[in-house]
Amino acid sequence: MGGPEGGVRKKGLGDNSVGLMGGAVIGVSTVAPVYCLTATLGPTVTEVGLQMPAIFLAGFIPMLLVAFAYRELNRAVPDCGTSFTWSVKAFGPKVGWMCGWGLLVATIVVLSNLAGVATSYFYLLLGEVTGSESVAALDGDKAAHILTTLAFIAIATAISYRGITATKWVQYALVGLQLTVLVIFAVMAVTKADDVAGSLDFSWSWMNPFGVESFTAFTAGLSLSIFIYWGWDACLSINEESTGSARTPGRAAMLAMVVIVASYLMIAIASQMYAGIGDKGTGLGNPDTADNVFAVLAEPVMGSGLGVLLFLAVVASAAASLQTTFIPVARTALAMSTYRAMPASFARIHPRFKTPGRATVVAGVATGLFYAVMSLVSENVLIDTIYALGLMICFYYAITAFACVWFFRRELRRSARDLTVKGILPGLGGLMLTAVFGQTLYDIRDPAYGSGSSVFGIGSVFVIGVGLLLLGVVIMLVMQRRSPEFFRGEVLTKETPALVVED
Repeated sequence: MGGPEGGVRKKGLGDNSVGLMGGAVIGVSTVAPVYCLTATLGPTVTEVGLQMPAIFLAGFIPMLLVAFAYRELNRAVPDCGTSFTWSVKAFGPKVGWMCGWGLLVATIVVLSNLAGVATSYFYLLLGEVTGSESVAALDGDKAAHILTTLAFIAIATAISYRGITATKWVQYALVGLQLTVLVIFAVMAVTKADDVAGSLDFSWSWMNPFGVESFTAFTAGLSLSIFIYWGWDACLSINEESTGSARTPGRAAMLAMVVIVASYLMIAIASQMYAGIGDKGTGLGNPDTADNVFAVLAEPVMGSGLGVLLFLAVVASAAASLQTTFIPVARTALAMSTYRAMPASFARIHPRFKTPGRATVVAGVATGLFYAVMSLVSENVLIDTIYALGLMICFYYAITAFACVWFFRRELRRSARDLTVKGILPGLGGLMLTAVFGQTLYDIRDPAYGSGSSVFGIGSVFVIGVGLLLLGVVIMLVMQRRSPEFFRGEVLTKETPALVVED
């Protein structure tokens, strides 16, 4: 590779392909707001009761603080490797490699889960449209479910393979549908709330996080809340393909987060007003409907006609996020390969589409294999793998936040702004996520956490979460033998922010 050693490198991705609005749409899409809401409204109410809106707001705070770190680091080092590249520059190759691994493995798990959800709602939607219970029941057929899931993964991989521009225009339609349906749902829920048994009048006390009964319940709710914000940093993964790569991606991330938190608060309040938090019927605390709240509320709130739109929005949400979630995993693998932290084949750029073609395809294959194997082995293992996501998300977000503080440490005394946005805010975000990581690590040792299964008396969620991180250590040691120059700090050196254009 040309250019001086130690600096960040251009990868050959398509320049000036995404603007501010396109980046924000990709960020919102990756988060998948409709899917996240239907899957977490019930569990969050179970943990914190009426304080669900407050918990959603509390989960937004560390994400916002970390977003400042992403924005400032992107201004200094606009590289598609994001967390991997920045943590290498702050803390060196080994910490950076593990940070990149945390992002990669979390994304593969999310991709498989999103594909499975898209399949479930696809058959649910077909059942509603056709009025056939046998069609809806196909989701329970393991062979049909796995094959359909693999088809969704293949389609998403193909769209991502064809380039960021194709991705952007698909996302405009899918995100627009999601947000429109959420607004309609919220308005109709609030309008009908007075006529429903168990409904509640809005109270400002719902916005008080100190109303949660215990610290354990608070951290459990906060862990769920952090998960539903995960994915906004996809805006930063396309920094080398954005117009104004140093500033536009950071602004897009901020815009995406504002839209997401506004949507979450709107639906949390509207759902609570309409359904209440009871554990019977349509109550949000009903354990029988906790994992799929919209399936229960769609027809009562929106009627049989418009209710189908809510099912369609969940399918669109999962499918859209499935597609855009390929962006960070492929570009992180591309960056790690470019800097010789992973095999060189992942650094290949498609000559026509200007995308990391090999990395995208490998991510798709890995996702399909992971989902198929986990589904065939045990549904409990698949569920517990999803629960372990919070651990990995906190892991690499916290490292990125601390990387910002350390990378800019010599600039913190230069002005009040630098001290605040490069030091205090990211540092607080990192500390908050570290606290959630530690508490979650402690809680998931309990076999009752997640599916309730265990390995030698230790919770399966703990075994899977810690096991995936330790697997990263093993692979890192293998790569250290194959690519010692990266781990000696000769390829990507610490604190070398100058951009190098490759030959």
